[in-house]
Amino acid sequence: MTGLALRVSVPKWNVESELGYKPITTFWEDFSIADKFGNEAVNDTFKRAFTEWKGNYAYLTEMVMVLNHKIWQWYKKNILLAKLYNQLYDMAAEYAENNLKGEELDYYYRITD
Repeated sequence: MTGLALRVSVPKWNVESELGYKPITTFWEDFSIADKFGNEAVNDTFKRAFTEWKGNYAYLTEMVMVLNHKIWQWYKKNILLAKLYNQLYDMAAEYAENNLKGEELDYYYRITD
């Protein structure tokens, strides 16, 4: 039996050229791959990433940015996926706004503004 190769194209996240922010994680790529496998995969990717990285303010900030951009990516093409991303965004943003303090919260607002 031969192995099967799976090719998934990942759209470029132009956040650096558009906003001057240089990504520090693979969240955009991770969620873009999950997109190809549907809502369950997106939800699973979020649960794993959020559980692992919610304690890192810079990674949490980038996750919120990615989730927000994913809403915009999908709202005209796949409203159900966009709604899922909106729910995940709300959860992550609320967590960040309620748990980050001091310089970490300042960073969050500066980057996501």
